[in-house]
Amino acid sequence: MQNVFIKLINHTNAFNSTEHEKAWLITCATNHCKDILKSAYVKRTEFDVPDVADESVSPANDDEVLQAIWALPENHRSAVYLFYYEGYKTDDIAGIIGKTPSTVRSYLSEARTQLRITLGGDRDERT
Repeated sequence: MQNVFIKLINHTNAFNSTEHEKAWLITCATNHCKDILKSAYVKRTEFDVPDVADESVSPANDDEVLQAIWALPENHRSAVYLFYYEGYKTDDIAGIIGKTPSTVRSYLSEARTQLRITLGGDRDERT
């Protein structure tokens, strides 16, 4: 956050309005986050995705969807967690877990299929 505000302080052009300034800050912050994700540090770092055995992150017994997610195989569960809960894109997830983007997309597709079966959602989603 500090880096983004430093960029704001050093920004020499005037903003047209407060909305323009807000949009500039959001874009600047987004780009800075993307730069961090592309950094050598992130590429060398292994991220620890929570494990089902960890009681502190296990889903509550009454949440059927989370229970179904935690029952998925590790690679599928990691992809689902990073994609839906952390908001990463498939290319970023691929870098985090050391797989190709197409493999991550396959994990997500297989996980969705398994979740549909587990949760009984065989109805046509387009209608």
